[in-house]
Amino acid sequence: MKTIQKIIIVGGGTGGWIAAAMLANEFKHARIHIELIESNEIGTIGVGESTIPPFLELIKTLDIDEIDFIQKTQASFKLGIQFTDWRVKGEGYFHPFGTMTAGMNHFRFYNLWLKSTMNGEKFGLQDFSPCNIMAEHRRFMLPRLAEKTPLADASYALHLDAKLVTSYLRNYAEALGVIRTEGKITQVVKKTDDFIDKVYLQSGKEIEGDFFIDCSGFHALIIEKTLGVSYCDWSNYLPCDRAVAVQTENKGETLPFTRATARDHGWSWRIPLQHRTGNGYVYASKFCSDDEALNTLLNVVDGELLTEPRVIPFKTGVRDEIWKGNCLALGLASGFIEPLESTAIHLVVRGMVHFLRRYPDAECDKSLQKEYNRRMKMDYEEIRDFIVLHYCLTEREDTPFWRWCKNMELPIALQETIDLFKVQGGLPEQIDPLFAPESWRSVAEGMGLRPKKYATLVDDFDFPEALNHFRTFVEATNKFVQQLPSHDQFIAQNCPAPLWKKS
Repeated sequence: MKTIQKIIIVGGGTGGWIAAAMLANEFKHARIHIELIESNEIGTIGVGESTIPPFLELIKTLDIDEIDFIQKTQASFKLGIQFTDWRVKGEGYFHPFGTMTAGMNHFRFYNLWLKSTMNGEKFGLQDFSPCNIMAEHRRFMLPRLAEKTPLADASYALHLDAKLVTSYLRNYAEALGVIRTEGKITQVVKKTDDFIDKVYLQSGKEIEGDFFIDCSGFHALIIEKTLGVSYCDWSNYLPCDRAVAVQTENKGETLPFTRATARDHGWSWRIPLQHRTGNGYVYASKFCSDDEALNTLLNVVDGELLTEPRVIPFKTGVRDEIWKGNCLALGLASGFIEPLESTAIHLVVRGMVHFLRRYPDAECDKSLQKEYNRRMKMDYEEIRDFIVLHYCLTEREDTPFWRWCKNMELPIALQETIDLFKVQGGLPEQIDPLFAPESWRSVAEGMGLRPKKYATLVDDFDFPEALNHFRTFVEATNKFVQQLPSHDQFIAQNCPAPLWKKS
């Protein structure tokens, strides 16, 4: 058996250096040459300034000190996403992290809550989310510092500076022996139809490898341009295909959540960090011009502009094969789903986790590739369907964009999920899903989709006792949260980043 001795990562950015860091950590006791090629001439998109809780698991796996990481990436904390104007104008809802069960199991809590609403009780679903309550009060505490309290089952993620994350992970990977080579690739040479032999740089340098990881972004230099892997376009489900982004100075308090506000032809984001705020507008070009999108964004941002706005075109979809031969595509080279639920970095990490579980020898058996591609497609489709859920339940008809969303044809699996949910709030059972039942229930409830009935099994429980438990939990959680420091106070006391100087 011939083992892989040399892995070449083509492209840097967040995706490339995550791959380098994870490989370096995995093989820190093995003699494997890991080399990353990137060119300063080629810019990176810099996506992924908002994360989801599994990102903290990566930091822990890499043995990175979380506080140090937060300080050096100017990060702030994220408890979820606030959605405004999605169902109808003037209304909003919150998609929180963490559990939402009032200390019960998922089935019992949710169905008792449904029963309470059908009996005239006024408990909101989010009244039982510690993350939502912290977000409402603009307060924060690490759940691990609040054991045996209502916050113990809360969760969080980070808002961070993508360029600083790239720099941090580069230092980490290089310290573990990863070699960075500066240069622009001008030619990719194949050994066979499915296998890459080497690449040539503009300088004339030749770099061979046993395995290649394509992190070249939308260029897809190896996976598409060399190996010819096609792309499955999902614009028939997600019509947004462009974004305009700009950074601004912080203004006011640092909110512990991402804001996603529906606009006439898409939605805008607001991501607060310690040193600045990230802003953007994701839109559909068939309904909106770049100039109109830019004007819309500039009219809603707060604070002085720190960067020139830039337009980023994209195509939502996924590769028909993410792993082919001795090449694995990661990040934008493998596929893209708009950043509504902050899944870009997660898909990079997930791509590496699934690859390491099926790590091959140099022959790269096709059975491993087939299973990897099947599993990654499941992840992409799960995220796609969850994102579509935010759009298809809208009641807005005030613009052509929202009328299109309201009347779109749904993926079969999503339609089946909605049909099942309408009955008793049930959801299809999945293996290792990203989005827990709380996430589906939060978005469905926020968008006006509530089951017609509750599961009658909960009629066996003492309903008055359940209502008393609900009241006690909500009162105790609100009382505890109000004693916590504000988000800004918590950062100042525990993980303040160095003062930032505008370049």
